[in-house]
Amino acid sequence: MSVRLSVRKTYKLYIGGKFPRSESGRTFVADGDNVALASRKDARDAVVAARAAQPGWAGATAYNRGQVLYRIAEMVESRRDEFAALGVPAAELDATIDRWVWYAGWSDKIAQVAGGANPVAGPFFNISAPEPTGVVAIVAPATLLGLVSVIAPAIVTGNTTVVLAAGPQIAITLAEILATSDVPGGVVNILTGKYAETAPWLAAHADVNALDLTGVEHAELAAELERAAAGTLKRVLRPDAGRADFTADPGLKPMTALLETKTVWHPKGY
Repeated sequence: MSVRLSVRKTYKLYIGGKFPRSESGRTFVADGDNVALASRKDARDAVVAARAAQPGWAGATAYNRGQVLYRIAEMVESRRDEFAALGVPAAELDATIDRWVWYAGWSDKIAQVAGGANPVAGPFFNISAPEPTGVVAIVAPATLLGLVSVIAPAIVTGNTTVVLAAGPQIAITLAEILATSDVPGGVVNILTGKYAETAPWLAAHADVNALDLTGVEHAELAAELERAAAGTLKRVLRPDAGRADFTADPGLKPMTALLETKTVWHPKGY
């Protein structure tokens, strides 16, 4: 009697809306699963994809970006069993879905809160408007809620991302949802592997505009990455020593930290 062998899943990278293996061909084992081990070249490819997608994503209406984020929430809700099988608690799944919905609701409101008309002495309109920073490299926490809590505020404000994921199975399962949730390819790119190997290349990359170190748990590595980012004048979001409470109300700071304010003067008509 023959015994059927099940097809084992290999967790690949997520770059430009596709799921390639690492260009190096390397993998590592995480909880019995084969996972792609990202290289420097993979990181560069992810930045290229993020940069190509950024103008179109930033140029989409805020309402449309909110619709896309809400669709992600719908898809996570429909795939709860898969995340539960990966060990994500029900309460964390609830909080993750709610977080996508929360940020979706802010998509067409953050500009009014973070910008506005400024009083000036003279016959001018003076208007400050928030704009996305650009390409954001993120060292993400290992939990699903932590991962979503750093991705969602970056993309809802028009940025694109390159994410180094600590929880590879959870992150790539989320990537499968992003790929079928109307998120344009390249808006979110996810790399799995070793932070210490790929993060320095992203920190020093001249086409990365901001660096989020939320998921970095070692102070020495965080300091090294911040020094590398200084060479290209990146905006750096410093880590909270790995102790961030993602169940708390995130407030507006995760969104406003990745926005640039553009101020325009315009003469008044007579």
